[in-house]
Amino acid sequence: MAGTRRKKVTIVDVAAKAGVSKTTISRYLNGKFEYMSEESRQRIADVIEELGYRPNSLARSLKSKHSFVLGVVVSDITSPFSPILLKGISDCCEQYGYRILIANSDDEPRKEHDYIMDMVDQSVDGIILNTTGGNDEFLREIADSGMHIVLADRTIERKLFDTVHSADREAMHQMLRYLKGEGYESVGFFTQPLTNSTRVSRCQIFREIYSTYFEGPAQVYFLEKQLRDTSVIQEFMRENYDRRQAIFTGNGVATMRIVQTMRELHIKAPGETGLCGFDDWDWMNLVGGGITTIAQPTYEEGCECVKRMMHRLHHTREEEPPKNIELPCTLKIRSTT
Repeated sequence: MAGTRRKKVTIVDVAAKAGVSKTTISRYLNGKFEYMSEESRQRIADVIEELGYRPNSLARSLKSKHSFVLGVVVSDITSPFSPILLKGISDCCEQYGYRILIANSDDEPRKEHDYIMDMVDQSVDGIILNTTGGNDEFLREIADSGMHIVLADRTIERKLFDTVHSADREAMHQMLRYLKGEGYESVGFFTQPLTNSTRVSRCQIFREIYSTYFEGPAQVYFLEKQLRDTSVIQEFMRENYDRRQAIFTGNGVATMRIVQTMRELHIKAPGETGLCGFDDWDWMNLVGGGITTIAQPTYEEGCECVKRMMHRLHHTREEEPPKNIELPCTLKIRSTT
């Protein structure tokens, strides 16, 4: 009937529809899964979505002393990496009955510091951080005060927190092994300045494993200023003119800059040089016949960050050491190599 108010869905309705007890639903909403099968968890999640059930966050907060809100700080919201990561975090948080508070640090440690303080002041239960670096001591102090932190993709020097990132070493082995098998004789690694842990780590891995597949020293080139990209690419091609060569980029932004410069210089891939790199963003399948990439499990990283946070909030003792979680990448071979 028009004008009739819709009946509010209760925890009793969810329990009846899922065929479990109200206590089981309550345990699910509080992230207590130790005695719950994966099938039961999925069935409850499906019923919650089907009925449109929304827990009473205020009542839950007063009862459990949790806000059921997680803070999420990303380093660069304009990077295609960040929305994918955030979607994984958001989707997984919804399953646990949590909401998220998002901030963008613009890769500035000062902004990261201030946003984290704001989130602490707003009593978030924990913070998932894609860190800029440069705030290690501050993060330790925040953790000592009782705030739970999970690092997404980027690490810090001290192994203080659960960290979720891609298995870069194995992925880079796969890429170099593939290039060697395709007859390439020389590979240059092109990266932006080493201002965060992911760039540093990938550059270091490339230097360490290069001699396993190719002769000569590892060649690393830095894309510092976009106006210099032309000279950097020309330098690599000039130094390797007598060998079949390939450009290997450290992330999707570097790939975009290389593609733009190659187009300006009328350099064809794989005709004059091979091209491959990290990140598998949608546009990369549209360039020529597609760019060979290492597809990172970015969405899955977001989900895993939430799972680790739930584990910390609801299941662990303080003395449990931090866990380093590496998720496998996928090599996607396309026409540029």
